[in-house]
Amino acid sequence: MAEPFTPGPARRLAFVDALKALASQLIVLHHLAFYGPLSDQAYPLLPALISGLSQHARLAVQAFLVIGGFLAAQGLAPAGTLLTTRPLRLLWQRYLKLVVPYLAAVLLAIGCAAVARGLMTHDSLPGPPTLPQVVAHALLLQSLLGYEGLSAGVWYVAIDFQLYLLLVGILWLARRLARDAARVALLGRLLVAVLALASLYHFNRDPDWDSWGVYFFASYALGALVYWVSNRSAAAGWLLLIVAAVIAALLLDYRSRIALALAVALVLALARRTGFIESWPGGRWIARLGKISYSVFLVHFPVCLVISGLFARFATPDPTVGLIGMLVAWLASLIAGALFYRLVESRLPSVLRRFGPTFAFSRKT
Repeated sequence: MAEPFTPGPARRLAFVDALKALASQLIVLHHLAFYGPLSDQAYPLLPALISGLSQHARLAVQAFLVIGGFLAAQGLAPAGTLLTTRPLRLLWQRYLKLVVPYLAAVLLAIGCAAVARGLMTHDSLPGPPTLPQVVAHALLLQSLLGYEGLSAGVWYVAIDFQLYLLLVGILWLARRLARDAARVALLGRLLVAVLALASLYHFNRDPDWDSWGVYFFASYALGALVYWVSNRSAAAGWLLLIVAAVIAALLLDYRSRIALALAVALVLALARRTGFIESWPGGRWIARLGKISYSVFLVHFPVCLVISGLFARFATPDPTVGLIGMLVAWLASLIAGALFYRLVESRLPSVLRRFGPTFAFSRKT
């Protein structure tokens, strides 16, 4: 989802694209099922499916957390040692790469919400924005400052940046504390693992922390750790140790989100260890859906609001019509995401060059 750029080798991973494509579609369907009003109308036709999407499809965000950690480790420290000696510049680049398309999507969301409020009255509609609320969104502080999100899922962009900051900070600290390269890599991995355990056994068990990156760091760190231990020369025992630590935490306090994060991490480890992560599955459409997944995530909710408003205003309140409306909103979200990628996200490199030189090892993922 929120992984448009990651420092590292300039190549795409077909298996990661497929996971991102699947997860992004589940998030769109979750929001369609959860927020209504189209799902309220369609519910009598497919009650089990709509309930399942409403209650469980949001867990797909765990796939993005794990993938985010996996790609961040690949780009920032493929051998466990932070590649750059300028972490603040790296964080500034990351902030811009996330926030430029994100702010464009927030402005779109404000406009679409205004249109939707003129078409219908529904609990899913965000209220008119205030200036402090918009500023808080621009600084990725809306959840921490208690502001209502201007679009569904915008909290994730803020969490993604916090997680990236935590990982960069840990790896930079390891460079400062250790001297030779081998010790730097080992210390960096150990520090990531320690914070992951703290998240797994404490922070992630307390919902009061869910506006902070440490709540989600266990899932993010799983991605980073399995990247470091899943190459063919690494001992499988390290992977078993990670699995044991997570299973012990689940026995103490079962959380389906952590179980899913572990499953995604193991699938990524297997894909990398066997070598098919770069080539399987093939298919132009899967690769395309993975490539535009961040754009789809950013724009799907405002598009769905407008479609819902049009159906609420002009269509018959019938279950079949509601289901058709959900399908129209889903397809419109994909089309809007593809257009947003072409017009905004894909133009990021040229936009960001105006803010100063970019890193030679930047790439899109």
